[in-house]
Amino acid sequence: MRIGVIGAGAVGGTFAGLLAAKGHEVEVTARGAQLDALRAGGLLLDGGWGEHRAAITAHATLTERPELAILATKAQDSATALAANATRLEGVPILVVQNGLGGLEVAHRELPDAPLLGALALFAASYLEPGHVTVTGPNPVVIGAGPGADRVLLERIAGVVGEAMPVEVSDDITAAQWTKLLINHVNALPAITGLSVQEVVVDRGLRRVMTASMRETVRLARRMGVRFGKVQGVSGSVLNLLAVLPLGIGEQFPRLLARRMGAVPNPGSTLQSIRRGQLTEIDFLNGAVVRAAADHALLAPVNAAIVALVHEVERTGSFLSPAEVVDRVPV
Repeated sequence: MRIGVIGAGAVGGTFAGLLAAKGHEVEVTARGAQLDALRAGGLLLDGGWGEHRAAITAHATLTERPELAILATKAQDSATALAANATRLEGVPILVVQNGLGGLEVAHRELPDAPLLGALALFAASYLEPGHVTVTGPNPVVIGAGPGADRVLLERIAGVVGEAMPVEVSDDITAAQWTKLLINHVNALPAITGLSVQEVVVDRGLRRVMTASMRETVRLARRMGVRFGKVQGVSGSVLNLLAVLPLGIGEQFPRLLARRMGAVPNPGSTLQSIRRGQLTEIDFLNGAVVRAAADHALLAPVNAAIVALVHEVERTGSFLSPAEVVDRVPV
């Protein structure tokens, strides 16, 4: 199959490398040093799913109309990326692989005639250097139907991707996205402190802040009538417990997430963006909680404070100490 991957960072690079290894014709879009490296030596993908050197075609925008497009840019870049590739994507099925909420809505607004599927990348991957992506947590991808996609298309695309990596099919991708959004609360504090997810969870004060942000999110979701889907063994019933448990007991949840990441320090995608000097997708992660709360005349003070601190680090380039974070987030 001819597959176009828009955004060849950690997630897009993983898709591109594994799909190319299965014999698909893969073209990726990239910029700057990443584009130069992919053109010069292809993509090196190693780690949890083995080592692959993928000879892929790379350009600033797609040069051919694919049979399947995979949107793997950061959420804040998706509208611009889709607009830049719109002439190649008319009517093409698009798999939107992004953290946070709103990705399918943005894609539908930009390309209303394209059948859309949503995907959650549960695997952990790091963009180590131009042309090199390492998979540190070989977990599944969850795929569900979005606007314009029926069950037949969903199963066909899930079958194609499933040949390259483990896939779980969801009947309610929005509910699954909310669960992934909660899991992604592990990303913000590493971006603020410069620590790995595992180091954040080990720190008592930071772990308490992380748990408080998760508890606030679950409580708000329940008031808004949001459902949580089962993702990576995490069910809605487990998450609903966070709304009622004391923080000290609720801290077992981020500890569980950190243990699942293994021993290799995981920086999280938001810290990776900070290290590259890029704007983060925090407004689509914890910031999505703040916006959803505001839409229902509710407040999310813990998540709002965390979002503000990430933007402060983006602006200043200076990380904060754990003590500063604990002092400035209202838990």
